[in-house]
Amino acid sequence: MNNRQKKTFKTATGKIDYTLMNDCMFHSVMTKNGNVLKGLVCALLHLKPNRVQSITILNPYELGDDIRDKSFILDIKILLNDKKVINIELQVRSQNYWNDRSLIYLCRLFDNLEKGSLYSDVMPAYHISILNFTPFAEHPEFYATNKIMNVKKHYVYNDKFTLNVLDLNQIGRATSEDKQWKLDYWARLFKTTTWEGLQMLAQQDNDFQETCETIFRLNQDKSVRYWCQAREEADRIARSIEHDYEVYKKNLAEKDAIIADQNNALAQKDSALAQKDAQIAMLMAQLDQK
Repeated sequence: MNNRQKKTFKTATGKIDYTLMNDCMFHSVMTKNGNVLKGLVCALLHLKPNRVQSITILNPYELGDDIRDKSFILDIKILLNDKKVINIELQVRSQNYWNDRSLIYLCRLFDNLEKGSLYSDVMPAYHISILNFTPFAEHPEFYATNKIMNVKKHYVYNDKFTLNVLDLNQIGRATSEDKQWKLDYWARLFKTTTWEGLQMLAQQDNDFQETCETIFRLNQDKSVRYWCQAREEADRIARSIEHDYEVYKKNLAEKDAIIADQNNALAQKDSALAQKDAQIAMLMAQLDQK
């Protein structure tokens, strides 16, 4: 930990050790401060704070859990006002099959009927992805809302099934509505890497003061820091494996190309030999006639 970070939030300077881009820090901030979670949910769902009566976290985790365990999940699943189920997922690294994965998450979330309940009792389900990559490069958008829609007449098939995407790399495309709900501020909170940057955001909007101070406080917490560090190490190992696999694929492709070139050269030689054999056969036939 930097000695400079042992001060208060207002006097802290330099690089933030663990920002909201670390999903352990993100989960810790959101689960340890209900006001911060409420603020994020209101911004993402375009809700006034007075419309939120209760937020229940359905998948809390303890810092003592094994981060290597398959059951160790850092998405935040909540029940809003006992009427809506919401899954908030932070995904920093690009995923080739993100669209399939997010739909699977949403389908599981939508399957929320209790035994004996009616289909009309199903609660609206929202899967909200906060991404550090653009999932559809040909359709860049800062905050997108996706629903099942009729492809011909464009009416919504079911309004209880929603997939939202906040693209942290498209802040410049924030609309006036996005800014009205302060989603651009939230995106900058995720992307900011220095205490000075957080202090500027806190000064520009008082609602973020508590969020910034929570990030600062948890950066001083030894248990939280340990798990943030473990999470970074796990990501580093995953990136290393992916890098080695890509190198392996490249080397394999190069070897395949060499073999293909050799096979092509052999085929050309075989063709040349076949032509010579044909010429010899023709000459032999001419000699036989003579």
